[in-house]
Amino acid sequence: MSYKPSYLAHINLRVNNVELSQKWYTDVLGLHTYEYRPGKAAFMSANRDLSHEIALMQIETNPKDFEDNRIGLNHMAWMMNSLEDLRELYLRIKDQEVEIDRIVDHGISLGIYLRDPDGHGIEVTYELPRNQWPRQAQVFEGDGIKKGLFPGPWDNELAKVH
Repeated sequence: MSYKPSYLAHINLRVNNVELSQKWYTDVLGLHTYEYRPGKAAFMSANRDLSHEIALMQIETNPKDFEDNRIGLNHMAWMMNSLEDLRELYLRIKDQEVEIDRIVDHGISLGIYLRDPDGHGIEVTYELPRNQWPRQAQVFEGDGIKKGLFPGPWDNELAKVH
C-alpha cells in the first residue's frame, strides 16, 4: 500500500462549447465517449478500460463566480491503486491540514478534491475496475448508478450532490 498516486488519471477542462470540443477530440484524436451530456459535459478516453482520461465541461452561461466561467484547467486527477491507498492519502491530507474542497461518490469512483498552493484543482481518486462498472455508457449519472461502494473515514464529508 502507498499513499502515492500511481498515474495521472484524467484532466478536467472547461470549454466554451462541449459539442465542438467533443467532436474535435473524437475526429482528431479518435477518443471514445463514455458519457455525453449535450450542452454540459463529455467524458472521453483513448483507453477504453478507463471511464475517462479527459472530461470536457462547458462553462456556465450564468456563472455563480469567476471560476465557473473560466476556460482552461478545472482540475487534474491522480489515480490511486486501491481504496486502501486512497484512505492512506486522505489521512495524510488531514494530517498535513490541507483543506478539502469536497469529496464525491461518482458511483464508479470516489474523488477527493483539493487545491495546490497556487489554487490549481487536484482530485485524488480510486476507480473500480471496468468489469465492476454497473454499465458501459453514461457511467456517471442516471438510473443504475449505485452509491456507497467506497466506505471510509471520509463518510461524514461526502458531498450530497454529484
